[in-house]
Amino acid sequence: MNAARHDPAALPRLALTVLALVLLWPALSLSELNLGVLLDQDNARTMGRFVADFWPPAHQGDFLLLLWRATLETLAIATAGMALALALALPAGLAASRVLSLSALHRGGRPAWWSLLARWPVRGLLIVLRSVPEIVWALLFVRAVGLGPTAGVLAIAITYAGMLGKVYAEIFESVDPRPARALLGAGSSRLGAFFYGVLPNAAGEMLSYSVYRWECAIRASVVMGFVGAGGLGQQIDLSMRMFAGGEVASMLLVFLALVLLADQFSRLLRARLT
Repeated sequence: MNAARHDPAALPRLALTVLALVLLWPALSLSELNLGVLLDQDNARTMGRFVADFWPPAHQGDFLLLLWRATLETLAIATAGMALALALALPAGLAASRVLSLSALHRGGRPAWWSLLARWPVRGLLIVLRSVPEIVWALLFVRAVGLGPTAGVLAIAITYAGMLGKVYAEIFESVDPRPARALLGAGSSRLGAFFYGVLPNAAGEMLSYSVYRWECAIRASVVMGFVGAGGLGQQIDLSMRMFAGGEVASMLLVFLALVLLADQFSRLLRARLT
């Protein structure tokens, strides 16, 4: 009976737990995490005064007008950046995938080595684009084009093009390749094979991921505002510099509502179109 109750996976689980703790301890040491500072009386008093300044939220007419413009600017940055990212990611993802490989058509579904080698520069470019955070791109573009939403749009376009291109390439390769290969074998162009053989099967996943990334772009546009890329983030940064806690509270509430509305809109869109 004791042998029947013995868990054969107990020892591997214990080993994995110990290994995780061994790896976690140096990470905590390097990050210099010290939760005790939150319990310090002086720090708690400072944080209390900071939070107390948030009430009541600012609601003056001229400020609400400024807040409305900043909110529209944030949505515009996210949407325009995503539009540019899609324009870059779609051809890059198609070039990085093997779904329309002519060499694979004549080799039983296996592309030639030179065909795989030709895709690596595109894959490398997508890795570079998505490996640099959007806030770093925003800092670079702020230096290049100056303060304002243009830097935020370009930063989102560059970073999200790398993310979308990689995922699109994986989606293209995960769909059934036979319709596209049949069209290519019948003499269709690659563009025709993509629109009639690949896109109908991949559109649902592409749409779902694209809408999710648009939600992320809204959040990112606010964060990038702290480095001068426009939108709500830039206004929050200015208000915090002037110790206007009421204005910060109002903008944080608007940002929360904006994220909730974007989440509901994306769910509705995915439910209708997928």
